[in-house]
Amino acid sequence: MQQQFEAVSMTGGHGTNSYANNSLLQRDGANLVKTMIEEAVAEKLEIDTFPSVGTFNITDLGCSVGPNTFLAVQTIVKALEHKCASLGLSSCMPEFQVFFSDHSSNDFNTLFASLPPNRPYFATGVPGSFYGRLFPKASLHFAYSSYALHWLSKVPKEVLDRNSPAWNKGRVICLGGPREVFEAFSRHFGRDVEAFLSARAQEMVSGGIMGLIILGRDDKVAEAKSPIGVIGGVLGSVLMDMAAKGTIEEAKVDSFNLPIFTPTAKEYQKLVESNGYFSIEKLELVRDDSDRSSDVAIDPKMLAMHGRAATEDMVRKHFGHEVVDEVYQRGEKKIMENSHLFKNANVLLPSLFVILKRKADPQIA
Repeated sequence: MQQQFEAVSMTGGHGTNSYANNSLLQRDGANLVKTMIEEAVAEKLEIDTFPSVGTFNITDLGCSVGPNTFLAVQTIVKALEHKCASLGLSSCMPEFQVFFSDHSSNDFNTLFASLPPNRPYFATGVPGSFYGRLFPKASLHFAYSSYALHWLSKVPKEVLDRNSPAWNKGRVICLGGPREVFEAFSRHFGRDVEAFLSARAQEMVSGGIMGLIILGRDDKVAEAKSPIGVIGGVLGSVLMDMAAKGTIEEAKVDSFNLPIFTPTAKEYQKLVESNGYFSIEKLELVRDDSDRSSDVAIDPKMLAMHGRAATEDMVRKHFGHEVVDEVYQRGEKKIMENSHLFKNANVLLPSLFVILKRKADPQIA
């Protein structure tokens, strides 16, 4: 049974289960690196060397439905305005064009209905996968992506083949299972990173900057005990429980995999260096440990709702809408029963923060 998620979309609208109302953890992660983005614009972006700065083009790749994307764009635009002012360009400040990009299945209606009033930029929607070309050559000055690049272009075919050593029977994620499964996801992630970087290399001006926040993995933490490994394990366990009960078919569970891969800093660095089009200006694993104690437990309901906002569309398409509520109700209960696995809130959503700068390459740029 073949399954491919070529378009992963978060739950749209403004309802109880929407991504707009259940993306606080992602917002916290973006706020954590806000100062780093401002520093990257101030120190790494050489606006005065661009051929033309009449219009400064910015994109958020994997923007979803907001409001997180608007907060990120506000940070970027303000940093750019400050940079221009510092270069004496206040009297001829460039106009800002922001391209909000995501799959065509994204809820762009909600996104654009929520645009901030009196925003200092023009807004455009660009549908399509960021694993291919989306913009004309040498047209982008700043590209941003937040908690989107851990989503693969599709599930590796090996994990869906019951005759393959990488068949991921009874599991929905690559972490904590057979090594062959992890390696299949890792190889596919590498191909996706190459496709992403090569597409952006053609679209970005020489000296252009990318700021990326990627759900990452600490190489000092066992894969199964990483936050995504634990959360994926909970979802897989819930689905297997429902299969044992007869609510869903076990074969359906065997053919269901979340197209997620979370890299370590070393893994991502190697892929960027292999691509060769970008210099790494900053790459580090960050997490929020500013004001949380190690015995703080994650609220099960909040975590279940965040997971639902991100995965409900996939669960509904694969198993049917009739079982969706039960899946996430059981997930909340299972998180509560295994709350010890989530005790250390500081390791929740460890993220790679990456600043890449487009190298000069006359053949492309």
